[in-house]
Amino acid sequence: MYEVEAVVARRIANARRAAKLLGPATLPLSEDQLHRLPASKIVFITTPDAEILKTATRIAGLDGSSKGRTVLHTSGALSASEVLAPLAAAGFATGSIHPLVSISESRIGAEKLRGAFYCLEGDVIAKRVARSIVKDLEGHSFYISSNYKPLYHAAAVMASGHVTALVAIAIDMLTECGLEKRTARRVLRPLLESTVANLSASGPEVALTGTFARGDLVTVRRHLQALSNKQFAAALAAYKLLGRRSLTLTQQKIDSKTR
Repeated sequence: MYEVEAVVARRIANARRAAKLLGPATLPLSEDQLHRLPASKIVFITTPDAEILKTATRIAGLDGSSKGRTVLHTSGALSASEVLAPLAAAGFATGSIHPLVSISESRIGAEKLRGAFYCLEGDVIAKRVARSIVKDLEGHSFYISSNYKPLYHAAAVMASGHVTALVAIAIDMLTECGLEKRTARRVLRPLLESTVANLSASGPEVALTGTFARGDLVTVRRHLQALSNKQFAAALAAYKLLGRRSLTLTQQKIDSKTR
């Protein structure tokens, strides 16, 4: 059982809103009140990446013992040794814990944290603490060497943020066909869900379906013609780039059958 003793935000109003969701025992603090931060056993730094080092430096300068205390940041791209160095020098155990889920809204997003995969990194004690938290959330832990954090996070962006951007492009294309945006989202959803189901059951080279999986050159040419309008320049660039990778996946599938 974890008790959230305090929540800190840039503005006190935001801290109060968050504290209200967590319960009456949670203390809301603004960034100017950081000196009132309780000596909690575990501290999470969930600021934007550019603010983590600054926040770590401020916490390291606070009065109080660091014995038995762990600080974890939630950045997927930054290593603990890189941005939590002031805290490590002050005696804190330091590490990172990054949930590999897409969260766009706080209430629903909190539910997604249970059972998720978490990338852990840091010193021995911090990783032990983080692993315990993940276990309590019924999640799954894996580890990435600090020098691979940027590549790991770029992969996460590819699989989530860029997929969202691709869907946005597809929605624009369907609205050009006469559909309303809401309708376009509805008709694409089952397609996306079936794709995820295919990927859950097998690797990408087997999960791939459609034009490139069939090697349908005539249809590809029609697609390229449809996207030749200047307004679809971004869609055309994405189509060509991902089409090449789709052809690679198709070839891999063929090669695996001929071995």
